[in-house]
Amino acid sequence: MHKIITFAIPCYNSAADMDHGITSILEGSDFAEDVEIIIVDDGSQDETPVKADEWVARYPNIIRVVHQENGGHGIAVLSGLREATGTYYKVVDSDDWLDASALSTMLSILRGFEEREMGVDLFISNYVYEKVYEDKRTTISYRGALPRKKVFTWDKIGYFRPDQNLLMHSLTYRTEVVRAANLPLPAHTFYVDNIYAYVPLPLCKKMYYADIDLYRYFIGREGQSVNEATMVRRLDQQFRITRIMMNAYHLYRDVPESRLASYMMGYFTMMMAVCSVFSKLSDDPEMKQECKKLWAELKEYDERMYRHARCGILGIGTNLPTKAGEKTSVALYRAASKIFKFN
Repeated sequence: MHKIITFAIPCYNSAADMDHGITSILEGSDFAEDVEIIIVDDGSQDETPVKADEWVARYPNIIRVVHQENGGHGIAVLSGLREATGTYYKVVDSDDWLDASALSTMLSILRGFEEREMGVDLFISNYVYEKVYEDKRTTISYRGALPRKKVFTWDKIGYFRPDQNLLMHSLTYRTEVVRAANLPLPAHTFYVDNIYAYVPLPLCKKMYYADIDLYRYFIGREGQSVNEATMVRRLDQQFRITRIMMNAYHLYRDVPESRLASYMMGYFTMMMAVCSVFSKLSDDPEMKQECKKLWAELKEYDERMYRHARCGILGIGTNLPTKAGEKTSVALYRAASKIFKFN
């Protein structure tokens, strides 16, 4: 049967978590056989490979598995993309899940596109932070930033608040579009989802936003990659991802849609600000030098992008001089994270 969508589930030592996400897709789709689930076992050392094979045995017309040597999240995403047969492609991390009602709505919309032969390049939906330590849920929607219930182009988008960046959790790409992006996802590197949510955007010409709370995302657990202490330890990887994003485009030359270029500039500025703030939080003096080097590279690469990133409110606020200024920059970041509910 033709597959309307492929859900890729990267798994590394995910035996304790993976069943919930897989079950949410199966039940939310009513076990429809035009849905494909690809479990990517990324060199797991626990029971993940066995459990993945068991899932395939139970639902061979829906679920497939890729067993591979460990390459990290980005390589697992690319493996799922390589194997995907669905018209659309969505990544669901192994410890997250999809809301059943929202998934049913999404599938109805995508099937309708297929029936009318009017597919889109990008389907956008809301996601929900499940903050387990605080016992709170925060929904990130795109109301006000995106048109609703219609196919649109980038010239119809509005202003994105700082908490409204398009993240992996909110994106479902047309498979051929994201393949054409030749995603530069490095091995054994965290935060590759930023590249995934950035590089393909200029290739997307037609979009649709459904105001549904589809993706449920755990956040705030000890050791999670977006935990503040963890981000400080992995700051070298944050620099690596930001450099890849920087070199992907000269935004004001390569992206003809001015509103898209402006949105992407805002996203990239946020990445530079994160590098600046966390270099101040790090006890390693080399991280501060690395951050200065990154800013210098940006200025040399594209002076207009540098001016927008460095001379705006975010760039100034996260790069205040002197020790007192550093403390102020960190305080401003933490205040913003509480206001806008991001990590």
